[in-house]
Amino acid sequence: MTDRYCVFGHPVGHSKSPAIHAAFAAQTGEPIEYTAIEAPLDDFAGAWRRFTAEGGRGANVTVPFKEEAFRLCDTLSERARRAGAVNTLILGGNGLTYGDTSDGVGLVRDLVGHGVALRGARVLVLGAGGAVRGVLEPLLAEAPASLFVANRTAEKAAGLAADFHDLGEIEGGGFDAVAGPFDLVINGTSASLAGDLPPLPDDLFAPGATAYDMMYGAEPTVFLRWAAVRGARPLDGLGMLVEQAAESFFQWRGKRPETAPVRERLRQAL
Repeated sequence: MTDRYCVFGHPVGHSKSPAIHAAFAAQTGEPIEYTAIEAPLDDFAGAWRRFTAEGGRGANVTVPFKEEAFRLCDTLSERARRAGAVNTLILGGNGLTYGDTSDGVGLVRDLVGHGVALRGARVLVLGAGGAVRGVLEPLLAEAPASLFVANRTAEKAAGLAADFHDLGEIEGGGFDAVAGPFDLVINGTSASLAGDLPPLPDDLFAPGATAYDMMYGAEPTVFLRWAAVRGARPLDGLGMLVEQAAESFFQWRGKRPETAPVRERLRQAL
């Protein structure tokens, strides 16, 4: 019997999740069918109920529904509770909806896979939106020496840091408060897709530093090009996309697929 899963989004036609999960299913021999569903903006909860009524077992959730997915869950993982958002839904045998987020885990696994040392590192995260909130708990769990959240609105960054201060050494402020050097700089804003860059100092990177952009494309983002010129190793978010999908797959099926071949296939198709 084939089990049904999907990704909800609006729009969702661009999603690579169906291709990723088809590759995972073929690799592991798991009998799943995975599709993309464009949920109505005003009735995400109804879309989830209809999907499960028709036999759906679980789903990924992308923009703009991660907060709504969070609100509809009966039970939440601790990391989802911290993030205030859910990207993985699981229908339990009791009919209750369980919510988790795999974004932060995906980021950390991709960094570790690229040999980025997080323990004892000085980390800068750019942005203070939902994408950043979702990765702070897993990053702090790796015990960096310090983590600074920088945002155009300093108060928002400081408030976000305060929400996580019990987990490690974290502060937040405006871009004018950024004082390097840093071993790892993560761009969690979408600014570079629009060809924009935050106002950052030229001496941002320590020797051997890594610059990571959660966005990805066929060409390096503006942020990654800027960072490479200043001596940092550039990494984009394609690996994070594949790793967070693998974590969702593991939650649903209890099997952890190999991610490297899937990531490389996607890279070649960009």
